[in-house]
Amino acid sequence: MKEIDVNDWTRRDFVGYGRHRPKVRWPDGAAVVVNFCIAYEEGAERSVLLGDSEGESLGPGRSVPSGSRDLAVESVFEYGSRAGIWRIARILQHYGVPATLFAAGMALERNPEVCRWIRETGNDVCAHGYRWLDPIAMSEEEEREQIRRAVESIRETTGRPPAGWRTRTGPTIRTRRLLVEHGGFLYDSDSYNDDLPYELISGSQRHLVIPYTLTYSEGRLIQPLGFTSPVDFWDTCIAGLEELHKEGLDGEPKMMSIGLHPRHTGQAGRVGGLRRFIERAQELGSVRFMRREDIAVHWRKLLENVESR
Repeated sequence: MKEIDVNDWTRRDFVGYGRHRPKVRWPDGAAVVVNFCIAYEEGAERSVLLGDSEGESLGPGRSVPSGSRDLAVESVFEYGSRAGIWRIARILQHYGVPATLFAAGMALERNPEVCRWIRETGNDVCAHGYRWLDPIAMSEEEEREQIRRAVESIRETTGRPPAGWRTRTGPTIRTRRLLVEHGGFLYDSDSYNDDLPYELISGSQRHLVIPYTLTYSEGRLIQPLGFTSPVDFWDTCIAGLEELHKEGLDGEPKMMSIGLHPRHTGQAGRVGGLRRFIERAQELGSVRFMRREDIAVHWRKLLENVESR
């Protein structure tokens, strides 16, 4: 374990675990664990109705005057909460697969039905801000308040505080310090730099990082030069799963995060890939689907066992 200060963003770690990856033992001896991360942001995005100077965009080729609403974009987000989330939910329920919601507090406030589903299924929540906003333009006090409001809101709507934290796109140099200061988080996922969790230490403070991914996130389906077909995206996910599975069978078990957005994957023409991925995982065997909270708890136990020897 490396003595890297969680507050010191001037140091970059280019080595990580290096050639000698930890000999991980996942539950049931799985070769790879998979966590579906449902980015639930609908209703918390930038919106003129919420006092923002501009709303979200459909991308290049369309512009709306500052201060004007874009009803087309608003309806795209509404699709995610009205229809898309339930299409994903039905497939996960059919296969008995758990998921983690990267959820913004305000988004959950605006859809009690989703909150009931979270409570009924036991799926966990990783806070995705109170609003789905990039903190890069926030002051320290504003970012601190976003963390506080997110935790309180999610506790109120789901009955439990969020287990982790995931910033929109990327953190500021103070985010991790503010998370530790607030307390109560098992982990953050504000990094893309590994296939395994790792722990940072600062004095008596310990902070777990469970890296996320941009490779296996279907937000790229709507970005320029990204995936234009869901087949491309899900083929990439399956190829990643097969390679990580092979590495796991060779003695180096890994984890895999897959990012899903209800307004994207929840479309009928895209969601079939989710079913195909789950069935391929079942064919391979030795693949365990886990909530992110359970991965964090398991990893901390692994670290405790190593230290007690």
